[in-house]
Amino acid sequence: MDLLNSHDYREKARRFLPRGLFEYIDRGTEDEVALQQLRKSLDRISLEPAILNGSADCLLATQLFDKSAASPLIIAPTALAGLVSYQGEVALARAAARLKVPFCVATLSITSIERIRKGAPDAELWFQLYLWKDRKLMEELLSRAWNAGCETLVFTVDNQVAPNREYNQRNRFGVPTVPGLRNSVDVLSHPRWMLGVLGRYLTSGRLPEFAHYPPDCRTSITSGASDPRVEQDPSLNWDDLARLRDLWRGKLIVKGVLSVADALRCCEFGADAIVVSSHGGRNLDIAPAPADRLVNISEAVGSNITVIADSGVRRGTDILKYLALGAQATMLGRLPLWGLAAGGEDGAVELLEMIQNEMRTAMGFLGAHTIDDLAISRT
Repeated sequence: MDLLNSHDYREKARRFLPRGLFEYIDRGTEDEVALQQLRKSLDRISLEPAILNGSADCLLATQLFDKSAASPLIIAPTALAGLVSYQGEVALARAAARLKVPFCVATLSITSIERIRKGAPDAELWFQLYLWKDRKLMEELLSRAWNAGCETLVFTVDNQVAPNREYNQRNRFGVPTVPGLRNSVDVLSHPRWMLGVLGRYLTSGRLPEFAHYPPDCRTSITSGASDPRVEQDPSLNWDDLARLRDLWRGKLIVKGVLSVADALRCCEFGADAIVVSSHGGRNLDIAPAPADRLVNISEAVGSNITVIADSGVRRGTDILKYLALGAQATMLGRLPLWGLAAGGEDGAVELLEMIQNEMRTAMGFLGAHTIDDLAISRT
């Protein structure tokens, strides 16, 4: 099939992946109101064209943390990316390196940060952190990330309790995945994925594991029991952010901010950036859409902190809207996974290049030479 837009990639991914894995990535939570609001919020926004300004060349280059970036894109941290394609985290890191954009490695990766670094030595790797109950083990994980060349830490603060994703329960899929008749039939009905992904892991004699857990805590993706030391701590508070700021020598980003008050507090606690995000509509079904909060947040923090947007992107024009609302960059979660499922590393690169081409085309019509020229239509 011709893959002309992200919807085409999503459809190819849906056919390739078992239903449980596909819906784990694709869907929201509860009644999926937040997921629907993401689309509606972006569709309500128009950008203001400027005519006759000779904008033949549209440049996506930007500055991120006082460094030049080829484009305002970041591949977001996503759990279990390594199940979408064999060694999918390595493939995404390589794709990011080819596009000269950062790739954020997830705590719940099934490939370790060390192996990802070895497989993608030229990639700009960030590391995403879920705060474990055992702070000593968490600090050891931070050391591993730093030693692997990660200089940017993304602290996710909007996932401290388990979300109510009913479809996961019906599919018997989640973290961990619970084997059963339904998902066994699901896997068997997707033989290309079963042989090309799961089968290749099984040749090592074991199921994929959560690679960032310490060896004595490590469990396979189907284990129903987890060590309480590496469970996420539901009692997150501002003291935890202060402690991370003291521990982490590099850039510190707080992901999951949706209010001006929290954004300003992140500034006070020394964060270098925030990600205005509703976790892709996957956690809190009554969460506001980032597009509805970005202007107020970006105006409130000014130049004191970098603002990154996240959630709901399907087109290059969605990214332009986030940038026009005040974001300096945008994280992409589901889209790189659809590209990965459709064609591995090359598929991820092709999809993201397609998104960049959509951005350039729209900028040409808008008369925008650079992303700084983007403007929201106020009428």
